[in-house]
Amino acid sequence: MDERLRRWRLVLGGEADGMPGCASGDLSAGDAGMDAALAALYDQGGTDGSRSAGLGSSAPKVTRWLGDIRTYFPSTVVQVMQKDAIERLNLSRLLLEPEMLDAVEADVHLVGTLLSLNRVMPEQARESARAVVRKVVAELERRLVQRTRAAVTGALDRAARTNRPRRTADIDWDRTIRANLKNYLPDRNTVVPSRLVGYARKQQAVQREVVLCIDQSGSMAASVVYSSVFGAVLASMRSLRTSLVVFDTAVVDLTDQLHDPVELLFGTQLGGGTDINRAIAYSQGLITRPNDSIFILISDLYEGGVRDEMLRRVAAMTAAGVQVIVLLALSDEGTPSYDHENAAALAALGVPAFACTPDAFPGLMATAIERRDIAAWAERNLATR
Repeated sequence: MDERLRRWRLVLGGEADGMPGCASGDLSAGDAGMDAALAALYDQGGTDGSRSAGLGSSAPKVTRWLGDIRTYFPSTVVQVMQKDAIERLNLSRLLLEPEMLDAVEADVHLVGTLLSLNRVMPEQARESARAVVRKVVAELERRLVQRTRAAVTGALDRAARTNRPRRTADIDWDRTIRANLKNYLPDRNTVVPSRLVGYARKQQAVQREVVLCIDQSGSMAASVVYSSVFGAVLASMRSLRTSLVVFDTAVVDLTDQLHDPVELLFGTQLGGGTDINRAIAYSQGLITRPNDSIFILISDLYEGGVRDEMLRRVAAMTAAGVQVIVLLALSDEGTPSYDHENAAALAALGVPAFACTPDAFPGLMATAIERRDIAAWAERNLATR
């Protein structure tokens, strides 16, 4: 079969059987297996009835299908197909069975689904679910931890300034020149510094307080997973005092579980309503040094609580010196759905609100610690806001 026709046949499935050269019999054995795996998921409800056997609710059939797609497709495609199967075919119930959990390709979206089922999960499936979550967390840590620590540690060192640097290497020449431009000598084409600006030596005391406040409504599942991993990384750094709060209509402080991201994730409860105002009120009580604090609200901003009071609390925090940042999503997905009116109201208060990818989060934290312009950083570094 011509490669172009082959691709169209795999895209269109059984709908292309009537096209010349595109019948199922024209496919190779490997392509026929790939076509069947695609048809089981995407040909549901076909009008001709010939390709709509699907996966049904049979665990053995789904397990075989999971094995097939891992044979025919790369892991990134497998993850997309698993996510589509859970959503299109309502397979959530089957994920409560240990043999199913052993067959799936673990990814962030699957973890989000498992967390949403946490309260109804039978005991025999719970350990398998923890193994899936543990695998995903380990992969995220491998990908993100080193970069986060390097960015944050460097930012903390740069953020600590002194007017009496001990060594030449400690001088911040850019800031020193800017601070001494009034001493420019045109005839010598040079600046004579009357004071030096440098980096202070690394401090062991807490330099910044960070509060991560995470919306655990169902649409924020991926953000909850990534935030929990980042929270654990930040909590391991002695120069930061990190708190992690999750909320729906109630507020839960999970700071004492930051040492174990897996247990932390199982302490969340995805779904339910949203009371951002109540979560901010609780978070305000965690901040003891406003001028050295960073408050990061991760939410789609669909407020079910008192909106005007929420905005007043944010205004009070910024007026007290707290650096407030709103992430509409912390995930690799595209433009999120969010409350545009609330985002605009926060922007009017000087609070940036944008979606952030996990790979960009270390840079965001470094920018916040150094108190540089967050909105300008987002404009330069994020394609989707």
